[in-house]
Amino acid sequence: MREVTANKLWDDLGPVLAGRTFTDLTHAFHPGQPHFPAFPDETREALFDLEKGDGFTAHRYSIVGQWGTHVDPPSHFIRGGRTLDQIPVDDMVLPLVILDITERVRTNADATPTMADIEAWEKRNGTIPAGSFVALRTGWSQRWPDVDAMANKDDEGISHTPGWSQSVLTFLLEQRSVSAVGHEQTDTDPGGATSRNDFSLETYVLKQNRWQIELLANLSGIPETGAALVATWPKPLHGSGFPARVFAIH
Repeated sequence: MREVTANKLWDDLGPVLAGRTFTDLTHAFHPGQPHFPAFPDETREALFDLEKGDGFTAHRYSIVGQWGTHVDPPSHFIRGGRTLDQIPVDDMVLPLVILDITERVRTNADATPTMADIEAWEKRNGTIPAGSFVALRTGWSQRWPDVDAMANKDDEGISHTPGWSQSVLTFLLEQRSVSAVGHEQTDTDPGGATSRNDFSLETYVLKQNRWQIELLANLSGIPETGAALVATWPKPLHGSGFPARVFAIH
């Protein structure tokens, strides 16, 4: 009789993960960090505190759902859209595609990806896989947690930050059927648009029934193809956003 393996799944998965690099793509959130200006700051209260003689430590956190590295489900912008509890867990482990415009951002803070970037990526790596997570690498997360550096406003109060472009998002979501997107900056839309209260690109992504991760960290060391992304978050009933823990395996 063939010997039955106690944990066949792990026996198969363990060797695949052995020797891999795990990169945390998540900022640790805290009061005073950069955030959407209309949101209040985080507050924390120690309800019980070991340092004060209590038997354990427990904090109460007061935060907006879109806080730090966070997930936006469709319901964040779209009436009747999927909420956090309606996103299945098998949509939280995805092939990771890195679209890199870091060099352009160094000389132009308002840079956005173009179809030429997509064409060059696919020429090097093949077709972007359906069901993947596409992360826009801009180098912007290196400015965290400097509030002024992240917003990068000029003398007239206009923010100059990179963002996505409509042509690239349309191609990724409608032609390549990617599952989700993410980026290092605060918003999907570039700063020049958000300064005019224009969030049309974020609206477009969420209207396509996709989800996104904002304020990603540590994308600089991730290969542009061949990695996997794992994104997890709590499961608030009808939740419209929450801090996420995101990491790459490569």
